[in-house]
Amino acid sequence: MPIQSQEIYIVIVLGSILALLLVGFIVAILFLYQRKQHRQEQQLASLKDQYEHELLRSQLEIQESTFRVIAQELHDNIGQVLSVVKLSLSVLPLERSHPAYGGVENCRSMLNKVIYDMADLTKSLHTDRISEIGIAEAIGFELDILRKNGLMEVEFSVEGKELFLEQQKAIFLFRMFQEMLNNILKHSRASHVIVSILYSQDNKFVLRMQDDGIGFEPQEKKKSVNASSGLGLKSMVNRARLIGAEISIQSKPGNGTLIQVELPVES
Repeated sequence: MPIQSQEIYIVIVLGSILALLLVGFIVAILFLYQRKQHRQEQQLASLKDQYEHELLRSQLEIQESTFRVIAQELHDNIGQVLSVVKLSLSVLPLERSHPAYGGVENCRSMLNKVIYDMADLTKSLHTDRISEIGIAEAIGFELDILRKNGLMEVEFSVEGKELFLEQQKAIFLFRMFQEMLNNILKHSRASHVIVSILYSQDNKFVLRMQDDGIGFEPQEKKKSVNASSGLGLKSMVNRARLIGAEISIQSKPGNGTLIQVELPVES
């Protein structure tokens, strides 16, 4: 092979190698760039989730703090004023024959009911009480109020050995229960509700609530564009997510609703 042909061959080979190296370098740069961009997107998504998580937690903590202040205000101020009014009515020197006696007695009766109802409301709002008596007793107390009012038939049961729940988790679970109960009273038209708490042997707290109401389509409720539609459902899902609980909702129009919340508990 002539020397000139060899030189041309070498130049072609070297050129091909350089071209391949250049293409490989470009591909490697593109791959690293895409990998870096993907990592940055993941970090941004993680930061966004963390920010939303902390924002939601802060909002709920502020809400609980507000409930606590309202409960204390009701108990310390309004409750005391009502008690003074009740005492004043009880010491009025009225004989049964007095024309105003019947009206005063009616006022005292209504005032008693307001005081008792406000005391129940205060207990429902004050989160410290949930920690003191436990979530099972707090839920039982709420259901007793419902039973006494005669709004619907109520069944309540607790199974298993009680597990310790952190204060925040217990509060969130109780608020979820209140939201379930509120939805039943407002929307379900139910006449019978069954509530059960299970402390399972594999260290899980399970809350189940079932009603015989009109039911609904959970997916349609979640997708609803109406600002006020499904707010209670979204609130329950958000609270469950914050404490690491799983919530399942089974419902169909005409078949009632079953909601279950399952929370792993450290032994």
